[in-house]
Amino acid sequence: METRAPFAVIGGFVMAAIVAVFGFVYWLNNTGGLGPRATYHVQFEGSVPGLLVGAAVLFNGIRVGEVTDLGLAPENPRRVNATISVASATPVRSDTKVGLEFQGLTGVPVIALEGGASTVGSGPVSTLMAEPGAGQSMTQAARDALRRVDAVLAENAGPLKDTIANLKTFSDGLARNTGKLDGIVAGLEKLTGGGAPVQKVTYDLTAPRNPGPVNKTIKGQLAIPEPTAVAMLQTQRMLFSPAKEYPGFGDFLWADSIPKLLQSRLIDTFENYDVAHAPLRTSDIGQPEFQLLIDVRRFRIATDGGARVEIGLSARLVDKAGKVIASRLFDDSQQLVQVDPTDSVAAFDQAFGRVATSILTWTLQAL
Repeated sequence: METRAPFAVIGGFVMAAIVAVFGFVYWLNNTGGLGPRATYHVQFEGSVPGLLVGAAVLFNGIRVGEVTDLGLAPENPRRVNATISVASATPVRSDTKVGLEFQGLTGVPVIALEGGASTVGSGPVSTLMAEPGAGQSMTQAARDALRRVDAVLAENAGPLKDTIANLKTFSDGLARNTGKLDGIVAGLEKLTGGGAPVQKVTYDLTAPRNPGPVNKTIKGQLAIPEPTAVAMLQTQRMLFSPAKEYPGFGDFLWADSIPKLLQSRLIDTFENYDVAHAPLRTSDIGQPEFQLLIDVRRFRIATDGGARVEIGLSARLVDKAGKVIASRLFDDSQQLVQVDPTDSVAAFDQAFGRVATSILTWTLQAL
């Protein structure tokens, strides 16, 4: 005789076991845990979007418990009451900060506790107050900020409109005066040394090519040192008396400083007369027998009493012992039709040609 299995009893036992397992798991994860627990009430001012029973409770980023209950405060419709169960060893004190954090890509909300001062007493605490706006998400904060911006723009619509109109008027004025502004900027660049460098125009003197027939040979070794001059004459600029700016001379430059230019062209003059016995620069020879010492007194354009160029030189011949053999002043001038670089250089050429020829003739007679 077969024994009939008690299927109803077996089925009931299996169902009870399943329910017990699920209940144990729920209790382990949400309510009791394996250690002693402490319960606290948390009050939120405002909404707590997405917070659910069973949500994690973190203390300084470490999970210490769960949310066991959520509800609205009957006495204040804006307040939300939550009950949390945390490990009893959690140092929850009266100054513990309470907030709501959103974790992960999905933004799962959790209650975040942050430890306060270590000197605060650790007596029993039953209720924790969350910080204002603790339940506000980043999205909600952005929306509130945009609402405030909209309100500010709405309140200042008139002044903003006037400001934009003024900017348009200003930009229209700039557009109408672009050429003038470009000129101002170019002038400032030139004044401060910025912008593209201005190309200077260089001018030179011409030595007399045929100062006279070769009727006397230059005796001995003659040298012409660099002429001396006051600091004002140590320049490549055109000098004026009285000092004044004239159009066309802003980019004017002599080929060298005035003393060095006169030294080179005087040597050229002697070479054009007798290249075999022409004088040299002092730096090119050791101890010359004679030196022609030149001092530049004037080399300028004078404009008082009629425009003219003026050249004034003093010359001394000395031997190797330093004895002065002869000395003389040489002055010359040339009238100018108009004060411009081309006519002025041509007048300097004529005056210098006469002075250089006179110095050559005087030197030949003195040696």
